[in-house]
Amino acid sequence: MRRVLIIGPCGSGKSTLARELAPLLGLPLVHMDQLGWQAGWVETQKAELHAQLAEAIAQDEWLIEGNYGSTLLPRLERADTVIYLDFPISLCLWRLIRRVVTHRGQARPDMPAGCPERFDFAFFWYVLNWNRGPRPRTEAAIASWADKIIRLESPSALALWREHNNLA
Repeated sequence: MRRVLIIGPCGSGKSTLARELAPLLGLPLVHMDQLGWQAGWVETQKAELHAQLAEAIAQDEWLIEGNYGSTLLPRLERADTVIYLDFPISLCLWRLIRRVVTHRGQARPDMPAGCPERFDFAFFWYVLNWNRGPRPRTEAAIASWADKIIRLESPSALALWREHNNLA
């Protein structure tokens, strides 16, 4: 695992897993949210986002976490491993609520400075509807890359996978 991509619904634990795995694997860590947002919750221009991502994936080694469907294809092409945290949406929503409470008013480690955690109804609606929109698009995007996909459907499956691969 030298070029690793972690994807999954918001709240599945992509950032947490990435922060834990990157040092264990000795890989530089890239958070898509740090590329996709600027202070004050201003979205990065698409051209700039794609340029920053191109620079990151051109490297020989990396661990990139995040979905960002418009950037998924070039990451899939370069990745040797895709960890898909395909967790239940009810769990992801619970984790998002806990995250808002825990980090409210502060930028999380996987976010750029100036993007404090907040409750965003539209974001929760997006996650609530993951199985109707983002999930089918994600599934279609990764279908051709099945040989690279490690699909983990629960935190316990993740724990077993980590243990089996000496990544616990």
